Amino acid sequence: MPFAKHPQPSTLVSLAQAAPRPFWLDSPLRPDPAPALTQAITADLLVVGGGFTGLWTALLAKEANPGLDVVLLEGSQVAQGASGRNGGFVAASLTHGFENGLSRWPNEMKTLQALGQANLEEIDAAVRRYAIDCDFQRSGELVVATEPYQVGGLQDAIQHARPYGDEAEWLDAQAVRSLVNSPTYLGGLYNRQGVAMTDPARLAWGLRRACLQLGVRLFENTSVTRMEEQPQGVLARTAFGSVRSPKVALATNAYPPLLKRLKYYIVPVYDYVLMTEPLSADQLAAVGWQGRQGISDCANQFHYYRITADGRILWGGYDAVYYPNNGFGAQYETNSESFGRLAEHFFHTFPQLQGLRFSHAWGGAIDTSSRFNAFWGTVHAGRTAYAVGFTGLGVGASRFGAQVLLDLLDKKDTQRTRLQMVRSKPIPFPPEPFRSLVVNLTRRALDQADQNEGRRNLWLQTLDKLGLGFDS
Repeated sequence: MPFAKHPQPSTLVSLAQAAPRPFWLDSPLRPDPAPALTQAITADLLVVGGGFTGLWTALLAKEANPGLDVVLLEGSQVAQGASGRNGGFVAASLTHGFENGLSRWPNEMKTLQALGQANLEEIDAAVRRYAIDCDFQRSGELVVATEPYQVGGLQDAIQHARPYGDEAEWLDAQAVRSLVNSPTYLGGLYNRQGVAMTDPARLAWGLRRACLQLGVRLFENTSVTRMEEQPQGVLARTAFGSVRSPKVALATNAYPPLLKRLKYYIVPVYDYVLMTEPLSADQLAAVGWQGRQGISDCANQFHYYRITADGRILWGGYDAVYYPNNGFGAQYETNSESFGRLAEHFFHTFPQLQGLRFSHAWGGAIDTSSRFNAFWGTVHAGRTAYAVGFTGLGVGASRFGAQVLLDLLDKKDTQRTRLQMVRSKPIPFPPEPFRSLVVNLTRRALDQADQNEGRRNLWLQTLDKLGLGFDS
């Protein structure tokens, strides 16, 4: 896209009143925190992390065995991390998109596609079963071409995926613009069944409520400081208490890992997001978007966006910022340069919305792995299992990740645990200072490819061969 290097003053005005906090969490529906752990207790299963992966792990474990004593520890509050900061795209894909999966596990793709779609249907069923009010919409996703060279690539992608059960359809520019009106759209791929949209924080809070209803013991504002292997299990220590359990599921996403080995396999990459004020009736008429579809473009540095029930537009992506030495913390959750760039890109896509203001601007860390999707493993003689590395597409895949965690802890031989995707690990990232050099060089190369009709230079070609990369 021919974006300007610096946002115009009129664009920056749109950000002047944006609150520096996640829109989804800025809600009166947010539950009061559960008490912190202040004593030594035992459990049959300890789950560490109150995001989607941890919530699904606790919920599925109690559904399978109502008598199981499950304890869930969350360092802050449920959904405070990535689960309350994302775009709310609930994708069936377990592999961060079809092409990524096909390039890595071609012999498993039919199975992975089927498992992913079944997983999405189970999420839908759980939302209805537990009456979770989270604006869950089976509206699908549009992947739009905004440059001529991208049109053929999307059309080819449809043909590649069709033998594997993907039913996405091609829409020309007129058809896409009849759904959502942007002068930048040259065509698009419409996936009607494989993506749902939701309010992610309300989904997480609904899962939290379901866990409590089934008897999960939840402790919030309770960070695990150390884990110790013991003869009969694992002892997890916190600031004011501890939990002893024969089985532990780690679901810590991009937070600094409790297991030293994981720091070589994931890096926290920060993604930034804007939310507009509600559109007026005239603005809604100018943009269309009656179907509530999620949208993304197909550049290397891509945007993702969607419209909410009250007529706001969430706009995120493009930048994927790595801070040296695995930088992580609240100080990285705002970035005025990224916010300004996102605002400029927004008005390039929707020039008819000039004058619209943004109500919220925030950032969050993505647990990025070199293969772009989750991986699993066990330690402590199989008593502790982990699932991390979802790389920004974990709202849906986290439920599947939780199922695998429970299979591994129960030492079950299942269709899931037999997958090469589950049995293998991504290539580790290099140590610093090489890690920062690799990330920054890759970001520049991806930007150059987007400006050069997608042509990948020697550096990107080398990373492709090695199975390495970075994604927003």
